[in-house]
Amino acid sequence: MTLGAHDEALARCRWPDLSPRYATALRAAVDFVLDRFEPLAIVAAGSIVRGCGDASSDLDLFVIHGAPYKQRVQRWFGDVPVEIFVNPPAAVREYWAAEHLCGRPSTAHMLATGFPVLASPLLDELRAESAAWLAKRSVLTADQDTWERYSAATLLEDSLDVAERDPAMASALLAEAVLAMVRYHLRARNGVLPRTKELLAELERSDPGVARSARGFFEAASLDDRIRAARAIADVCVGARGFFAWESERVPVAAPVGDDRRDPG
Repeated sequence: MTLGAHDEALARCRWPDLSPRYATALRAAVDFVLDRFEPLAIVAAGSIVRGCGDASSDLDLFVIHGAPYKQRVQRWFGDVPVEIFVNPPAAVREYWAAEHLCGRPSTAHMLATGFPVLASPLLDELRAESAAWLAKRSVLTADQDTWERYSAATLLEDSLDVAERDPAMASALLAEAVLAMVRYHLRARNGVLPRTKELLAELERSDPGVARSARGFFEAASLDDRIRAARAIADVCVGARGFFAWESERVPVAAPVGDDRRDPG
């Protein structure tokens, strides 16, 4: 931006109520964005802005611009890490659709729930669309549902296979299996996956019984106790403890050009 445009945009900015440390970092990050890009809108997002940040939480800045490229920039401003996501509107809409399919609407969440630092009619439009995407339930197809259950169940089976000869590896696989089972359970139940740090908190809101089992698993001191807890979670969340019979749908595959395998007769 030119100096005049930079100053005009900065004068239009509004700021969330943050502690001095984060307020200073946010202003420095926005100043950087105004120098580097020509933003049409800027949104501050993340747990810090929502008032529930942890010691190492970062600030998220979502920048809308008109140039035909997207970029991610990660920088320190003072002692605060900031993730900057720069996108044109078309890329934002692509993210909505792609993230909806996997039940992780992070872009929609940032725009809909973040603080509009540099507002514009375009941002109002994108925030309304983001809210609409957040309201949509992301439903697993039959194949996806079976695959998610199968993947989690076979992770559990693998952990049990190595429990005697490699307890450390078994414990690592058990943790992966339990996380996979819990994620499947929440996705199937709610149509969306929570952010990783909020996984158990969301599980407590959605299914307190499974949440107790999951916390018991992660707090268990012995491998035997973890195995018992993992088996109980598997029974409730995925209905299997290992390999089970299933068939995927038939997926058409185009033959290579010139590959004519018709019967010559």
